[in-house]
Amino acid sequence: MSQKSDLAAQVIVPNLPWIIGGGMLLGAIAIMAWLFTTWLRIKHGYPLETSWGKAIEPRVTTETAERFKLVSTENAQLRAELGAVKDRLANVEPIVTDDSHRLTQEIESLRVTRN
Repeated sequence: MSQKSDLAAQVIVPNLPWIIGGGMLLGAIAIMAWLFTTWLRIKHGYPLETSWGKAIEPRVTTETAERFKLVSTENAQLRAELGAVKDRLANVEPIVTDDSHRLTQEIESLRVTRN
């Protein structure tokens, strides 16, 4: 028994920081490798898997498809409305930024052409 305890005292205890550090290094390498393979799978379009090997995929139900349709139509309506607002703003902007003297002349010229 004393030989085993002498061996532990002479070999294991002095090298304990190296043993613990090596274990932590191996753990860190394993985590980094897992992150790298996950990044590669995402980059190249492979499906991700759960811890049991089952592929993670988005489940499309009728409710989510209906929501997607509603959001798409609302998006199209809002884009059309934004286009109309931009057109109106393009017409109003020269009037607002122009000096009042020139604006008065243009209004008077329009009145004269009507009469």
